[in-house]
Amino acid sequence: MSEPHIETPQELDDANAKPVDRPAQTGAAKPSPDKKGDVLLEMENVTLRFGGVVALNDVSFALRKGEIFGLIGPNGAGKTTCFNAMTGVYRPTSGAIRFKGESIVGKKKHEITRGGIARTFQNVRLFPEMTALENVMVGADAHHKTSVLSALFRLPRFWKEEHEGRDKSLELLRFVGIEHRAGEVSRNLSYGEQRRLEIARALATDPTLLCLDEPAAGFNPAEKAELLELIRKIRDTGVTVLLIEHDMRLVMGVTDRIVVLEFGKKIAEGTPAEVRDDPKVIAAYLGVPTDAA
Repeated sequence: MSEPHIETPQELDDANAKPVDRPAQTGAAKPSPDKKGDVLLEMENVTLRFGGVVALNDVSFALRKGEIFGLIGPNGAGKTTCFNAMTGVYRPTSGAIRFKGESIVGKKKHEITRGGIARTFQNVRLFPEMTALENVMVGADAHHKTSVLSALFRLPRFWKEEHEGRDKSLELLRFVGIEHRAGEVSRNLSYGEQRRLEIARALATDPTLLCLDEPAAGFNPAEKAELLELIRKIRDTGVTVLLIEHDMRLVMGVTDRIVVLEFGKKIAEGTPAEVRDDPKVIAAYLGVPTDAA
């Protein structure tokens, strides 16, 4: 992956001074992200070590229902490691991770997915020989209750869930704007379409929290603008969004709050304006001492 573009302080200021207008809300009513008691996911003093390497160092923050939450930092800061800890890929060395008030530490990945957390990946992970529709239907299968016997003998319950999953998957392809590619093998889709397809597959699991890991990587400015609108549209359906992203313009334009990591440790948290003006954040991105920043 090519090195991400790091915005200068002036560019960050321009990004904050000219926010993109939010579209009219559609779908379910958006919960207010200002209610501090409305916590959806909480990381409390989470530390994760790999041998002598400390990937996360006593990290704490909380996501509130209905917000778009940014997780940013320079390369190697521990952002994806955070995602992996939340989604059962890694088990924290110490600390607590709670989702809807219950601990998810030690749960298996499929249990966390069924519980309401979905994610995309830094590198696109699709089934290349399956169609776009079939890829999304894999996500819809997460909540199917058909038994092995029912599937083997194609009993009525199997066909009912199969048809429901297909209809739901087609609707999600429409939602992300690629329904015209439903019958195409996913490897033949453009890079931007594959990114949208991965988001549709994640949404097919009916998440309460959607974690997006660098969804704008490799996008041109027009594609980034479309992605920004899609993220807002997802939030407007009632899904809370956690976003890892290097593009500071996109982060500043779409998030409600931001946490900044550096070398696995949290160095800042606040609104986009507060984070943009924090000397520690500027120093981390520009590689200069804090007092110089």
